Amino acid sequence: MESIVYFATARATRWDYQYSLAARLERMLERLDLGSRIEKSEYVAIKTHFGSDGAHRVVRPLFLRKVADAVKAVGGKPFVCDTVRINGWDYLEVANQNGINPQSVGCPVILADGLFGCDSIEVPAGPILGSVRVASAIYDAPAMIVVSHCKGHIEAGYGGAIKNLAMGGVAGRHRSGDWRQARGHLHAAGPESTLERYPELCIMCLQCLHVCPTGAISEVDGTLATDDEKCWRCGRCERVCPEGAIRLQKRGQDEFHAGLAEAAQAVLSTFRPGKVVFLNFALEVQPECDCMPMADTPLVQDQGIFGGDDIVAVEQATLDAINRALPLPQSAAADRGIRPGQRVLAETLGIDGQLHVDAAAALGMGRREYRLVEV
Repeated sequence: MESIVYFATARATRWDYQYSLAARLERMLERLDLGSRIEKSEYVAIKTHFGSDGAHRVVRPLFLRKVADAVKAVGGKPFVCDTVRINGWDYLEVANQNGINPQSVGCPVILADGLFGCDSIEVPAGPILGSVRVASAIYDAPAMIVVSHCKGHIEAGYGGAIKNLAMGGVAGRHRSGDWRQARGHLHAAGPESTLERYPELCIMCLQCLHVCPTGAISEVDGTLATDDEKCWRCGRCERVCPEGAIRLQKRGQDEFHAGLAEAAQAVLSTFRPGKVVFLNFALEVQPECDCMPMADTPLVQDQGIFGGDDIVAVEQATLDAINRALPLPQSAAADRGIRPGQRVLAETLGIDGQLHVDAAAALGMGRREYRLVEV
């Protein structure tokens, strides 16, 4: 059986508001029948990504406002949220710089795991992770709309709704300061994972120092050192090092992608059936995650918005559209010589995001078979 995935194309071929992407999103929200999912005065989490200092290709406040207005129209009480990725106060300021604030989106904007990233509830996961700590405001919310900017990702290959929940629905920190009780649990190979440095390879470009979200890397006597207590094991330093001089002991790809699906399933397990819908924005599809301190040019032209209540079907439809799109000139895809007909994300990044979509389907989170319904 196929799942319905609503699709709003990014193409606007007439000078009429009804052909705009904003109007198409309004129609998609109507088709999703939020009134049957949200009870009067019920709190509704709108989970998105606030971006980073230097990364600006997040879902625009205009679209978040449309979602919040649709929730209010059926009597719900929306709040836009993300979880701590840098210090909480600074992260809220990043959101504000990217235009995400109560005035622009028409509802509160909060950190779901609290200002210090420690407010969370432990929830059972699968055999790989054992458990995850779900951000408390997401855990306690009766309903949720997952609004994801779809793009490449440092380790997942593709960052959509599954990544949004698996990494963004769990706490950034644990009150004890132990990274193994927070998001780093997903990246690292095990409880004793460390960062390994190879000083003989280091050219002191300082990219790892500048990309570190916790200030764990410092320059000492002309060399770089890592404070193990501050390190979240996020892997950004390894990603940006041009010489392979720093490496995180990480999970293997198959295990990591299965862990992503486990974590997303654990977050969704805190909601009753039918209380969560997914909106995937395949716009400005850059090769890096929005947590990196930059935003490269898009790999493909804007595709549009995909929506539904089956996370696997929505992800599959989005990934299919991106991978079969024409690679854009002056992009990382062009740099790597990606040709029409090749899977753009997988071939550009060398990591296949299909792995965690397949893992989610194997866990019974949804169906890969879908039918697109254009709005």
